[in-house]
Amino acid sequence: MRVVNGLSPWDSDVSLGTLIPAVDPAGLTQVAGLLATRGLGLDADIEVFVTAHADGRLIGCMGLAGVVVKCAAIDEDAQGAGIAARLMERLNYEALDRGRANLFVFTTPCNRAVFETLGFTTLAHTSRAVLLENTPFGLADYRRELRRHRRAADRVGAIVLNANPFTLGHRHLVSIAADALDVLHVFVVAEDASLFGTDERLRLVRAGVAELGLGDRVVVHPGSRYIVSRATFPDYFLTRESERDDAAAGLDLQLFRTAIAPELGVTDRFVGTEPYSAVTAAYNDQMRRWLAAPVMPTPSPLQLRPPSLASTPTPGLRRQADAPAITVHEVPRLELDGMPISASRVRDAIGAGDLNAAARLVPTPTLESIRTLFFADSQEPSCE
Repeated sequence: MRVVNGLSPWDSDVSLGTLIPAVDPAGLTQVAGLLATRGLGLDADIEVFVTAHADGRLIGCMGLAGVVVKCAAIDEDAQGAGIAARLMERLNYEALDRGRANLFVFTTPCNRAVFETLGFTTLAHTSRAVLLENTPFGLADYRRELRRHRRAADRVGAIVLNANPFTLGHRHLVSIAADALDVLHVFVVAEDASLFGTDERLRLVRAGVAELGLGDRVVVHPGSRYIVSRATFPDYFLTRESERDDAAAGLDLQLFRTAIAPELGVTDRFVGTEPYSAVTAAYNDQMRRWLAAPVMPTPSPLQLRPPSLASTPTPGLRRQADAPAITVHEVPRLELDGMPISASRVRDAIGAGDLNAAARLVPTPTLESIRTLFFADSQEPSCE
């Protein structure tokens, strides 16, 4: 940054604004250009950008997607001029106007110290990505809630399901896992980015699991922002392939191993094979790297916290070295007619108006939901 007589050229002539991607393609092109200079891509789910201009030139941007702050970049000439703090203040107002007070930041390691000085707490980091939250207590509160569901047992497992909707394949995975464990915890992804809403998916998982008659050996949890969410694993919801997939998966899995699994005593994690989604298949591969290894991968050197924060631990987080390893089990998908049963097959059947096809892939509670939501005026599926 150029400084003259103790003053930065950005001290007085910076103007802040907002940019809605859907209505300002020209402005979005400028944002994409700035992001590219910092080695970043433009994510498709950004609802609003706050921008900083000086002398008619874009020198900073910061995006908001749900409760996640990302796609943040400052022009090289404006580094250290306090632009990030001004953008974050403006973005906070944008978030509050939308009823969002609890924010996360998904960013690159070089931005970690900047956001920590703005009051964010680091939750997880890899060599290419960092996840922060604007409160030091959110994760600690969630861990206390999980602790209430801990059961004394030798083998405790976990499954994370989107269940959009819950299928016979999901039920098969739960059954296989439960047979191998003393206690199984099933987490249902909490993001409303699916054909079936969060509450309905949670209800269907609980109803479908209840049909197995396993009693309190299986505990079904609503998901949270700390497990397969837009904050911890944004690429799952963007459904695109990129280098960032591995980085984002690492954040989610590091957080699971250091913060979630210890509260429940999780020793095993179960997942179904993934023949359709490249992003999910890559996530499954990363499980072995981050969960099963005796010690998690050591991230590349990250920019350290400022001295005033260097000794301040993140509440509720274990050190990487003392988070126990978790055995990963990949279970072959249940098949029907030579093809894996999947939620996407069910959604395709719904889209095609084929209730009979959907009925062959789902348990009774899910079928009843499909009939009510999408086939209220249709006839009963045939028994043929």
